[in-house]
Amino acid sequence: MALTTTQCHHRASPAHLHLPTFSTNPSSFSTVSFSSSASHQKFSLSKNYTYGYGNSQFKISPKNKQGLKVMCVQSVPLKVMISGAPASGKGTQCELIVKKFGLVHISTGDLLRFEVSAGTEIGLKAKEYMNAGRLVPDEIVTAMVTGRLSQKDAKEKGWLLDGYPRSLAQAQSLENMQIRPDIYIALDVPDDILIDRCVGRRLDPLTGKIYHIKNFPPENEEVKSRLVTRPDDTEEKARSRLQIYKQNVDAILSTYFSILKKLDGNRSKEVVFKEIESLLTQVQKEKSNQEALAVQGDCYSERASPPKIKWRGIPTRLNNIPHSREIREYFYDDVLQATQRAITAGKTRLKVEINIPELNPEMDVYRIGTLMELVRVLALSFADDGKRVKVCVQGSMGEGALAGMPLQLAGTRKILEFMDWGDYGAMGTFISIGAIGAKEVAEEDDLFILVAPQNAVGNCIIGDLQAMTDAAGKRPVILINPKLKDLPASSGIMQTMGRDKRLEYAAKFENCYLFRLLYEAGSQYPIVGVLRMSYPSPYELFKRVDEPESPQKEKYVMLSSFTERPDGDDINYALQGKTREQAEKEAGVWGYLSSMFR
Repeated sequence: MALTTTQCHHRASPAHLHLPTFSTNPSSFSTVSFSSSASHQKFSLSKNYTYGYGNSQFKISPKNKQGLKVMCVQSVPLKVMISGAPASGKGTQCELIVKKFGLVHISTGDLLRFEVSAGTEIGLKAKEYMNAGRLVPDEIVTAMVTGRLSQKDAKEKGWLLDGYPRSLAQAQSLENMQIRPDIYIALDVPDDILIDRCVGRRLDPLTGKIYHIKNFPPENEEVKSRLVTRPDDTEEKARSRLQIYKQNVDAILSTYFSILKKLDGNRSKEVVFKEIESLLTQVQKEKSNQEALAVQGDCYSERASPPKIKWRGIPTRLNNIPHSREIREYFYDDVLQATQRAITAGKTRLKVEINIPELNPEMDVYRIGTLMELVRVLALSFADDGKRVKVCVQGSMGEGALAGMPLQLAGTRKILEFMDWGDYGAMGTFISIGAIGAKEVAEEDDLFILVAPQNAVGNCIIGDLQAMTDAAGKRPVILINPKLKDLPASSGIMQTMGRDKRLEYAAKFENCYLFRLLYEAGSQYPIVGVLRMSYPSPYELFKRVDEPESPQKEKYVMLSSFTERPDGDDINYALQGKTREQAEKEAGVWGYLSSMFR
């Protein structure tokens, strides 16, 4: 078996790091073993993945049918920010993170004390403000933090920034200097628990150890007799500090929303750290995989740039159902990217509209499975980012003989419950299933995905939807294929009172993604064109053109783009190769009159 190896530089000397040993069975090269004389460890690695050893990454992949290629890349250090209210357990988690991942712990309080005691220029300036009882200005604190981040150990080992930035101005200063973490961890603990933790804390002045009168009492009476309450640990001061923290963290969360991981801190420190460890390991793996993508047979430590998003154009044969797995995944990926971009930009009321046959249960209720698959892709992606996602399907509306539910939603919740949500336990932890309504909004929810919300005969969903979004506040709500126009019964059961206000509310949801097939009037074939919008791009109109050499093939050519969603006339004129002005001029007096009354 031919082997190709690349030179790898490691901090350990050659005497401490042995070369890998390979299986010599030509029919299978599935294991590679590494051993270290320093640690006496030996382990096997599966093929086709990137694995860590010390500060290096080894990528094992088949070069060809006869050989195996081993590539080594330098691991990229982690950059982590963590925030939490006083008594949230942030200090404990910082200790555990540093112990596990070896990051440089950077705390503004520690930095201030060091700079002041060392008598540095920054320290002397900070001391003036501290002696006067004033807050140290942002520019001084930011200068201290950035100076510490630029030191060699922080660059090589990675860093854990504890409780900073504390204001929007500080966050923006870091952004301007292109200092951005890989992940922002926020520990979330109920207010009453935080107050109880603060008020119950006691300090041993002899050892500096912190106790709690209920949760972590002292070992014996001797220690108990000398415990004191710190001046800041009164209920009044604890509530004041908590309020200040909330104001500060709310101001900066929008800056880091795309990398925010909100964790329930009201659990044991071991359980909380297990979740943090899992998140950081995942981030580390993703960074290492990006690094490995840049390796072209040589070992180097430059960071790989993340791959650019490339749109592949409009897929063909969209009227043929069921669609192939490739076409379905095309739309899942297209919708996911647009939704992620919109949420990263701070959008909170979004809707996704796709009317292709495969994703339109109104045409065929069996297509609901494909729609559920799209919802699963979205939910799992946000869950992978540490968001707690609630997937909502409306329940039966009305009472007695007036109770009803749209046909295509019947049984949808059960389908979601029986679906495969992966091997990582996302369902029940980061993902939950609910209905539509204010009572479904829980404090721990970060994001809501609503599956095809629509009116049932004689009932309107918008009231429940409005109550739910009001309860959600600034948290994102995503509507997937909503149908929010009135649907009156033949007997006129649905009231039209307040209709304008209801539809006005529905219009507050903006498209982050739209894909609409265009047909000749009154038909579903052939496809004339496509209207597509993927945030933040404009609405784009494509015309379907048959390939002359093969009538079975087609392509889509872009005709025009619109900053706002075009109406039917705009689309028809563009397909005819005309502007609205040209078309109305050709229509003569009737076109003029119609434009006057439009």
